[in-house]
This record gives sequence, C-alpha cells and structure tokens, in this order.
Amino acid sequence: MKNYSIRRRVLVTGGAGFLGSHLCSRLLADGADVLCVDNLFTGTKDNIAHLLGNPNFELMRHDVTFPLFVEVDEIYNLACPASPIHYQFDPVQTTKTSVHGAINMLGLAKRVKAKILQASTSEIYGDPIVHPQTEDYWGNVNPIGSRSCYDEGKRCAETLFFDYHRQYGVDIKVARIFNTYGPRMHPNDGRVVSNFIVQALKGEPITIYGEGNQTRSFCYVDDLIEGFVRLMDSEAGFTGPVNLGNPVEFTIRELAEAVIELTGSTSKLVLHPLPADDPKQRQPDISLARQKLSWEPKVQLEQGLVQTIAYFDRLLQLKPATKGRHQA
Repeated sequence: MKNYSIRRRVLVTGGAGFLGSHLCSRLLADGADVLCVDNLFTGTKDNIAHLLGNPNFELMRHDVTFPLFVEVDEIYNLACPASPIHYQFDPVQTTKTSVHGAINMLGLAKRVKAKILQASTSEIYGDPIVHPQTEDYWGNVNPIGSRSCYDEGKRCAETLFFDYHRQYGVDIKVARIFNTYGPRMHPNDGRVVSNFIVQALKGEPITIYGEGNQTRSFCYVDDLIEGFVRLMDSEAGFTGPVNLGNPVEFTIRELAEAVIELTGSTSKLVLHPLPADDPKQRQPDISLARQKLSWEPKVQLEQGLVQTIAYFDRLLQLKPATKGRHQA
C-alpha cells in the first residue's frame, strides 16, 4: 500500500486505555497521524480528552473482535483487559479479544502491508520456575485456571503473530510487558500499585495477599512506551519477543510500605489469602532489550510512585474509587 500522506498513519487498538493513551500521546508528539480504536470497556475518553482537539488524532469506537478496514502504516495491538478483575469479568470475551483481535489485526496488517506490534505480557510465563525470566523460557501456565483466559489468550496471540510472519511474511514485533504503573491507571483495576495508592490515600487498610513476600518488578509507563517505540522502529527481521520491564525486584510488602511513606498515610497492612495461580515471583531479564533496542528503564520506583500518587490524589477528589480484590 502506498502512503500518500506526509505523516505516518498509526493505528493503536486499546488506545483509550492506560498504556494506549500514553502511547497515543507519544506518537502524536513524534509527528504521527494516530487512529485510536477502543470499545471503551476498560478504556475511557477521560484518558484521551486532551488529545481530542488535535487534528492528527481520531477516536473510533470499535471492538477488535470484529474486522476493521482502514489504511495505516503501523499497528500497535494493545486491545485487551489487563487486570484480573477486568479480564475475569467476562473470560470468554477476554479470550476472544486476544485471539480474534489478533487475527483481525494481523489480517489488516497483511492486507495493507503494515508493520504490527503485539502487546503481549509477562503472564505468558505463568508462575515461573525460571528466575529471572528470559524470552526463551516457555512458561509454567495453568491452561484451565481462572487466569487462563488472559494468559492463554496472549500465548495464542503470540502463536498467531509468528504464524502470520512465517506463512505470509507479515512484519511483526512482539513485546512482553511486565508490571507497569503510572498516571491513568484505572482506580478499580485491582492491580497492586493502584490498589495500594487508593487505599493509602483513603486511609483504608492496605490489603496484601499472602504474606507479601511475592515479588514484582515495576516499570514506569514512560519507560515502557519508549520501549514500544524503539521496538517498532527496530531493525528489519527483529521480531522479538522481547521483555520490556524493570529488572529491579521488590516484594509486595516493600511496595506497600513505600506507598504508605510517600502518601503519609496511617493505613495498616491486612493479610488475605493468595488468589489462585498468583505468581510468586516476576522479574524480567532485559538483556535482549538492552542489546537490540539500547533500552532500559530510567525512572526509579520512588520517582514514579510520586507521579502516580499525585494523579490518584487528583482523581479521588473528583470521584471516589472503590477497592479492587486481586493483585496483578
């Protein structure tokens, strides 16, 4: 397909979500013409309200489980609920979004000869028995558990991406995202950073699942988006998958204590049973990203938490948020 526009035409599915909205902002700043596609199940117009007046930005309400016929040069496929509360609400639809959505976006990329990036996830590693996780690890995933709609849906999407690449020559990039946080996270998504911050700001008990010894590695959203852009712009033939996340590991208890300190909260820690299939440890090996993309996170956890706390503080003054039930 010939691009007669002077600007790169970029489609972002899930563009009104947490990551998608930040990506749309970045692409516009880089001079692209951006088509944001979202069914607004977990995304919200509030996330992209500041972009609606930009002549190079367009919002289309659409569900990626149905085909889409547009002319674009690049596709970032981010569409899928990403927190346990949201993806377990309608697990069949979650799987459809990952699988049918991948088929539809890959079909579009094939037709218009667009480069396409899949936002995959560290959840494809399941509850890992290899630590830290490298891209050649196949994972330890329960295929029939309550988290399987997301884990296996994303694994199948990766399969589709590589089969379209091998069979049809589609130019693909696959990013495996580890825990990411920052402004515009949904206050009710049940993820550990948003849970802790909302609870601390409201002076409520901070709920820790298990003993809080399970570990996560937290990447600030600006760093993650930089990784996306570098992967999309990476050398021809480099498909990934590539881990994008912060390799600095923290326990859940350490995160809770940091949030309490930074918010000045009087909240106390309360322990609850660990949800089924909740990973005990999660830490990316980002050697490949360093080598191929010259990428690594720059924002330290405390610095990122300060920005995220400020966002939730403003949000809670506008409308109260309820607590989530699970930690991602």
